Amino acid sequence: MNIPIVDMHVHIQPWDMLKPEARAVMTAHRRPEELALLQDFLRNPQALLRWMDAQGIQAMALINYSSPDVMGFTDDVNDFVTKFCAVAPDRLIAVGSLHPRLTPNPADFIRTWIDRGLRAFKLHPPHQLVYPNDYLHGNRHLEALYAICQEAGVPVIVHTGTSIFPGARNRFGDPIHLDDVAVDFPNLRIVMAHGGRPLWMNTAFFLLRRHPNMFLDIAGIPPRSLLEYFPRLAEVADRVVFGSDWPGPGVPGIRANADTFWALPLPESVRRQVLYENYRRLWP
Repeated sequence: MNIPIVDMHVHIQPWDMLKPEARAVMTAHRRPEELALLQDFLRNPQALLRWMDAQGIQAMALINYSSPDVMGFTDDVNDFVTKFCAVAPDRLIAVGSLHPRLTPNPADFIRTWIDRGLRAFKLHPPHQLVYPNDYLHGNRHLEALYAICQEAGVPVIVHTGTSIFPGARNRFGDPIHLDDVAVDFPNLRIVMAHGGRPLWMNTAFFLLRRHPNMFLDIAGIPPRSLLEYFPRLAEVADRVVFGSDWPGPGVPGIRANADTFWALPLPESVRRQVLYENYRRLWP
């Protein structure tokens, strides 16, 4: 494979915020040298960039979100990720969040962080304990998030599917609730992270075909199983983006996932779209 890789779903996050039980999940079964490498990246963005060069990774989106009750992360992740990505904004894409129940003054907060460099917002319903269409029941945080991001042309990345972290509530992960969001905010670019895996892949595929403003990232899906989950992937390839979910539990690595994806029996044009070309549709 001789094309650049853009990974739309990498968790470079301030691990010092992690709750002990969440840290235990993140560190389980990891080799000491891998943990040391991650800690080096967290301290030094230049070390991450050098590693990306060696791996053939052109760019990556660094996913950060507020989840004090499940993960330990607070709204301070926005400060972490914008400063981290400012070292190389052409290669490191800052993704932050607001907490859809707890962040004060949500409209001002969202506009401030867009001005400070956030290029997408992450919503994690199973970790933030809210349905993504809760604005229909008066949630002004979500209404502000969708309306302002639609106006500003800023994508919203939404976790769909399950989570194994202690305290996560998986009922919030069903992507069907995004149908309302796509209807009510038709110009908002919505990314369904993880494609609803492992329970709701058919729902995610239906939504992707129904709504032209929806995208799918394949993070957290073992590439060798991707065509079992989405056998008609080629039909929607113009709105599918590569993601690894690294260094999430069980992810072997970005390059390893990209190489396995490249080996799938898909047209080369589809593989190029997913691995590199489609990310430009999120940031035209």
